Amino acid sequence: MTRASMATAIPDRTKILNGLETLVIGAAGGLLFLWAELPGGLISGAMAAVAIAALAGRPLAVPPVLTQTVLVLLGISLGSLMSRQLLQHMSSYPITVGLLALATFCSTFGSSYYLQRVHGWDHTSALLAGSPGALSQITILAAEKGADVAAIAVVQTIRVIILTAALPLVLALTGITHATPPPLPTMVASPLGLTALVASSVAASLALRWIKFPASWMFGAMLASSLLHGAGLVDGGLPPWLRNVALAGIGAIIGTRFARMKTSTLLGHVNAGLGSFAIAIAISAVFVAVIAFTTNVRLADVVVAFAPGAMDAMLALALTLHIDPIFVGAHHLARFVFVTIATPGIIHLFGRPQDDVDD
Repeated sequence: MTRASMATAIPDRTKILNGLETLVIGAAGGLLFLWAELPGGLISGAMAAVAIAALAGRPLAVPPVLTQTVLVLLGISLGSLMSRQLLQHMSSYPITVGLLALATFCSTFGSSYYLQRVHGWDHTSALLAGSPGALSQITILAAEKGADVAAIAVVQTIRVIILTAALPLVLALTGITHATPPPLPTMVASPLGLTALVASSVAASLALRWIKFPASWMFGAMLASSLLHGAGLVDGGLPPWLRNVALAGIGAIIGTRFARMKTSTLLGHVNAGLGSFAIAIAISAVFVAVIAFTTNVRLADVVVAFAPGAMDAMLALALTLHIDPIFVGAHHLARFVFVTIATPGIIHLFGRPQDDVDD
């Protein structure tokens, strides 16, 4: 073996070992929370364990192929919930999606104003940190505009972590999720059905990825699985153990967001993250209350759909909390599109000219 091949093999081996360590830690945390009977325990437990280990200095990471596998498995599981009952609220989508766009706009400016007035952030960084969701697009835009990427990442990550850990507990304690949740499929699909689910899901995901559709791996699998189940071509879903592996996997993936974050950076911006999160939640709660009093959509569905968190995390919570995945997916996709399209224009119009000059 040449020196060049040895140098390549060592990093690859390191990545594999880091990935295995991440999965082991995530599985241990998920099982611990599941044993404690905490709501959404597999996701929140895996996330918490990996986040703590990452902040302690462990080089944790999940390989891209494994991340994609987890997202496809979650998409298949979400699509297996497809039924006519889950389509009953589609008539309210134009109203709720419109209110979601307005809520996103208001929470972005509310959080931005807080970060500027209380923590002295510049306009551009504050607007980007206040924008809910689409973290990868926000990070790219922040780098292009010379904004404080590290501070924005802290604020965005804190928002996702709190929502993923606290939302299941809040919904359970308030009893909101107890109202006729759509049941998870208990029957495992036949070998032929599982093969059809996996093959069609991967094909749909690749097709969406080719057209650069957001969250293509999860939404492609969800779309294919929904069509197969909705048409009655496949009965049943993934084995429960495999669905649980995917839930713990997405928790571990979320937890690795802390792997590249210095503890000093986190502590330096934690107050800004908590404060802006509180503002965003308060604004979102107003719109949730309006929908709850004016439509017949389940409150739990609206809460998760309007939660200003990462799309993959909120959809995973929808699965584990028996929330309507079609409603939640449609609204988080709408938010993603709105943020992706509107944020550059908002930065151009409302970012201070001197922010760009100082760069």
